[in-house]
Amino acid sequence: MNNGQQIDKYPVQKNFERREKKYPLSGEQYRDLFESLKEHLIRDEFGRTSVLSLYFDSKDFELLSRSADKPVYKEKFRIRSYGIPDDRSMVFAEIKKKYDGVVYKRRVQGTYRQILDLLDGKMITDADTQIQREILWMNERYGLFPAAFIGYDRDAYTSPADPGFRLTFDSGLRYRLDELDLRKGDRGMPLRDPGFRIMEVKAPGNMPLWFTQILSDKKIYSGSFSKIGTCYEEIIIPTLLTERSGYRRERDV
Repeated sequence: MNNGQQIDKYPVQKNFERREKKYPLSGEQYRDLFESLKEHLIRDEFGRTSVLSLYFDSKDFELLSRSADKPVYKEKFRIRSYGIPDDRSMVFAEIKKKYDGVVYKRRVQGTYRQILDLLDGKMITDADTQIQREILWMNERYGLFPAAFIGYDRDAYTSPADPGFRLTFDSGLRYRLDELDLRKGDRGMPLRDPGFRIMEVKAPGNMPLWFTQILSDKKIYSGSFSKIGTCYEEIIIPTLLTERSGYRRERDV
């Protein structure tokens, strides 16, 4: 996808509070499960989207390292785009917090250029002032800088019989630690094998009975999986250790 997808035609929800369940699936599990699910589902208005995120952190990766310890409370900051943006594409700046299993999101929308300017202290005139102040405070508190790119392709579904029920499948998980600018494209190194999926369930209350029955029959269980957390633990930490080890060897010569 060459250009940022049009997200400004949909209502912008600035605040989220919800419980989300994730189900990591192998390629075989996904194919078998979807055969049983598909008769209950229709694609939602977004269909398939390329979700691109630029995660920010302090120079010593304070946010990601704290999150890796799985505390009761954790927070992250990212810029998110649906498709590859240019300066004029509408994107989101998001503070994502999680407390006791509940996800809270605080976000503002603006052009990519406006969001970058916001991080330099220039407020967006027609966006939520309070959330912008929270972003500026977080930027000042941690000295945020681009730390990692995470991209994936999302297929989204709803159920005609169950309003509010939403099911997404994320595939093609990829990362990069260079060219940390969403305008540079959606390329990245694989974070998991091509068949791997993350199924995520969003429901306002209890999940539909038909859905829970299918999960039970297929022996599919929820599990924790953070894309940026996995990148931090499996890619960033080993990279940092290698770089520091090389630096020590140079000093010893």
